[in-house]
Amino acid sequence: MGAIVITVRRIHTVTNRQITDSIFYAGVNDKTLDLFESQYVVPNGVTYNSYVILDDKCAIMDTADKRASTEWKQNITEILGDRKPDYLVVLHLEPDHSANIQNICEHYPDMKLILSAKAKAMLPQFFDEDLTDRCIAVSEGDELSLGRHTLKFIMAPMVHWPEVMVAYEASEKILFSADAFGKFGTLDTQEDWTCEARRYYFNIVGKYGAQVQTLLKKAKTLEIETICPLHGPVLTEDLEYYIGKYDLWSRYEPEDDGVFIACASIHGNTMNACRKLSEILTEKGAKKVVVTDLARDDMAEAVEDAFRYDKIVFAAASYDAGVFPCMEEFLHHLKAKNFQNRKAAIVENGSWAPSAGKVMRTMLEGMKNISICDNAVTMKTTMKENTVNEMEQLAEELLAK
Repeated sequence: MGAIVITVRRIHTVTNRQITDSIFYAGVNDKTLDLFESQYVVPNGVTYNSYVILDDKCAIMDTADKRASTEWKQNITEILGDRKPDYLVVLHLEPDHSANIQNICEHYPDMKLILSAKAKAMLPQFFDEDLTDRCIAVSEGDELSLGRHTLKFIMAPMVHWPEVMVAYEASEKILFSADAFGKFGTLDTQEDWTCEARRYYFNIVGKYGAQVQTLLKKAKTLEIETICPLHGPVLTEDLEYYIGKYDLWSRYEPEDDGVFIACASIHGNTMNACRKLSEILTEKGAKKVVVTDLARDDMAEAVEDAFRYDKIVFAAASYDAGVFPCMEEFLHHLKAKNFQNRKAAIVENGSWAPSAGKVMRTMLEGMKNISICDNAVTMKTTMKENTVNEMEQLAEELLAK
């Protein structure tokens, strides 16, 4: 990552809310949410992160979702004590972070809102009360002095909304990164960061790789010791690892050498063929093969795995002279998230008029830099000896360098 300077250090645990001597965590764990953004399964919940900087002047960094209003307000009150905040910094206007803006403004009538010009223009869309006179719009490189702490604002449009900005605090070398470097899961969930951060990234931010690259280039000029995202844990160690993942993901480069088999099977025959193909690929030297059932498994995880591995097999039954709906949905998700730079193979099934292969190929040809194997597999209803032979040929081409 070139000029990015990474310093590894520990911080106080979030359980006592103190990040540094003067910066505090005010966020809330939500384990009751079933679907994030009404579409992503979150078995371990999610956090709505918010922070408070106590200095000569006090700043609240973002609010929280309406589901967490009561607990968030209690956290803010406990951290501030008798003090009143001078500023509310709004990095991102999405409702899971902005729902309490009007409420907190009513509670602290002298508090000013610091936000991007685009956020100021969008603010009336979210609230009935006119907050315009309380807004201070900032631009790229503008600074806000709180005393010992100074926030420098860096615009990050389309990471992943147009009004987004991040803030860098120079004295403690903290990047308040908005939705960047976030993940699903509450803070008390013991799980690997990468898996849920990857699923979060590709399904929410994934379309905007070019904009993430722009933000990372700006980050190269900063000395970062801590990253405070709006979801997930505060990052304080191995920052080069996390930044490296975002660099890789936003360039749409494969993360692992392996084959992801996305299967859309109606009665199980196509899935049987996919399991056999998995065995063939493994025997021929594939480092890793992952098979998913698009009709039953988490679609968001399937999208994540499609971006994770360097090779992918699309296997589907024909349906209504097209392709089985869950495969069509999967391909639409990939196209929407800017899927590219992968080697692909096609397996189709059709009892009387196979059509899935043509549909899948047409959709893949509309994506960037997808190399589709010449060998394809067409089976009619159940797997036969000729099907296995075709899969042997497909596997050899797919694994060829």
